[in-house]
Amino acid sequence: MVHSLLVSGPALVATDLDGTLIRSDGTVSDRTRMALRRVEDAGATVVFVTGRPTRMMADIVRQTAATGIAICANGALVYDLDTCAPVRRTVLESAAAVRLARAIRESVPGVAFAVESGHRFGREPDFRTMWPDPDELVAGFTELLTCLPTAKLLVRRGGAAMTDVYETIVRLAGEEAAVTMSSSDLIEISGPGVSKAVALAELAGDRGILPGQVIAFGDMPNDLPMFGWAGHCVAVANAHPEVLAAADEVTASNDEDGVAQVLERLYP
Repeated sequence: MVHSLLVSGPALVATDLDGTLIRSDGTVSDRTRMALRRVEDAGATVVFVTGRPTRMMADIVRQTAATGIAICANGALVYDLDTCAPVRRTVLESAAAVRLARAIRESVPGVAFAVESGHRFGREPDFRTMWPDPDELVAGFTELLTCLPTAKLLVRRGGAAMTDVYETIVRLAGEEAAVTMSSSDLIEISGPGVSKAVALAELAGDRGILPGQVIAFGDMPNDLPMFGWAGHCVAVANAHPEVLAAADEVTASNDEDGVAQVLERLYP
């Protein structure tokens, strides 16, 4: 279903990765690769805006041949895909992170924590990660948050859904941290004011691009701030209900190359 329709190509295409651009099997289709190339051939900019840490971007670069700047860790890390170097990093102050982790553990029994720090990863022994790291630091949360700059504090409760405790954690974080979700079983906590929208607005502003010249694609609640900023917002069909409700347009699912379908229309 299309709620509104753009008729010309935007100056900037901002797209989430997992669940949006990337198929469920972890691949990027030939059709999507071609669509991204059409955007760049038209003189527009493609920016990946993802919850992924920078350590998990190499495979996406390989699959898409992407260049330029990516926004990672929900906006906490801005990353140069060409040099594999950070451009900007916003971290959760360690003392505040320790206080918050302690309060979460007291209020939500059974949780385990992990820390994303860009190219470094650390976790508590009970934290189940989808992206294992051979060089990970395994320790209690106090040591993790003291030793690693915290781009994201991750909270899991085994494989159980975290939606029922999300508001509790938001309340505990107050103004000291930003809380969001990119999957039902994982809560992600960053420094105050961090969001995909803030990082994207800064990047666009540096290039003289206005919100009305930006199209954004997403599927989960961590994309909602970006949807609130960009001029035109597209949810894939498999998106979270809140994202579907916030979108200007709904395209096909990630497994049906929904992003590519829209880009083909806008960049004929």
